Amino acid sequence: MTVNMDNDSVFIGGSWLRRATNEVFNPATEEAIGTAAVGSAADVDQAVTAATRAGSSWGRSSQAQRAQLLRSLHAELSAQRTALIDTTVAEVGAPVSVAAAAHVGLAIELIDGFARLADAQPPTTRVGNSTLLRKPAGVVGCITPWNYPLYQLAAKIGAALAAGCTTVIKPAELTPLSTYLFCRAAQSAGIPDGVINLIPGAGSEVGAAIVAHPGVNVVSFTGSTTVGRGVAEVAGHQLKRACLELGGKSASIVLDDADLSTAVRSSVEAAMLNSGQTCSAWTRLLVPRYQFDDAVAIASAHAAGMRVGDPRLPDTELGPLISAKQRRAVLTAVEHAREQGARLSADPLRGLPARGHFVNPIVISGVRRSDPIVQDEIFGPVLVVLAHDGDDDAVDIANDSRYGLAGAVWSADDDRAFGVAARLETGQVDINGAPFNPLAPFGGWKESGLGRELGALGIDEFIEYTSVQR
Repeated sequence: MTVNMDNDSVFIGGSWLRRATNEVFNPATEEAIGTAAVGSAADVDQAVTAATRAGSSWGRSSQAQRAQLLRSLHAELSAQRTALIDTTVAEVGAPVSVAAAAHVGLAIELIDGFARLADAQPPTTRVGNSTLLRKPAGVVGCITPWNYPLYQLAAKIGAALAAGCTTVIKPAELTPLSTYLFCRAAQSAGIPDGVINLIPGAGSEVGAAIVAHPGVNVVSFTGSTTVGRGVAEVAGHQLKRACLELGGKSASIVLDDADLSTAVRSSVEAAMLNSGQTCSAWTRLLVPRYQFDDAVAIASAHAAGMRVGDPRLPDTELGPLISAKQRRAVLTAVEHAREQGARLSADPLRGLPARGHFVNPIVISGVRRSDPIVQDEIFGPVLVVLAHDGDDDAVDIANDSRYGLAGAVWSADDDRAFGVAARLETGQVDINGAPFNPLAPFGGWKESGLGRELGALGIDEFIEYTSVQR
């Protein structure tokens, strides 16, 4: 189907207001595919005013009312599924299979989950002689990233609406188009005017204005750790809450009783998902030392067999990176590792399309656990393989990171795997390829962020409590 990707407006208080525009480019073709409005700090101020005004009634709405509107939003997004997939493929460069499942399908599922949670959570609870009142925190500033724009938007907006909060959204400059579709779906679903406001634009102006605005009560930011520090600093100065989902360098630990081939192949696929542009990607593969050579061979062969190319084709597994800048950063990190003695499974550029920001999936070995390629988030299709000398050593290597977002453990013994998982300093661990649970809290330790998204705990990020003793 044909999707109109030319957008020239900000969305404030239920009205679409025309502004100057920037072009949006397809990373697979490097061609302009649409436009997005360029908002300003003045627009942010107007949007916060609209959100504050709307919050006086939305915050007093019943849980049943919020749940019903979230179900209506779910229905609207479901009806727009094809358009959302096409837009995600075009603006992110995600392969259509990945866009359908990990971007759009999961985003729609999140909204359904938040609708059910909005219905289920009691507005009050008793603790001894106290009644705890759950109250919406107010206006939420939602700043979303370019790697999973629709999924991250659903995670933030769904939780905020379920909590009774109003929102001001700033999508990433590189991928604003799916956010427009989301906001139009919300308008069609009957979400009251002012509850959702959209101000695209530069992070240095629009994002900074959202974070610094005294009328924004909570900032929900997903992006780099570097920018996240700045968000936390401003929010901390104002004593406002900040929920930060930042970088990662997650470890997939293969124990000596695991099915090596299954564990390694699955870890390669997890590392390369979305062309490696996933904060929770398992980008460090830890295998028993005596199986190291076999693991590298399996990983290298599996990566070499992954299809890189046109993201519109159903059998494509890796699309392009998001931009020329990101591609240069990934290639620079890989070349630096090679200069330090690392072994690469393949030429990162051989056999690729002439246009587009493509990089081949790369498996790297022959590195030290302290090397930058092991410690730094590369955010590209790069997997590092390291050897460990047993469970304790594997845990030590996995925890030797300034990040702590996700991870995996592979073992024939579920209890053994659980014991190892419980020792990892990270927010989420999968055992033997367990499926992602959108109702479980997601977030990180250490430099991977503050707070949690998804599920009931994700809603709690936007809740304030009052204890009434009687």
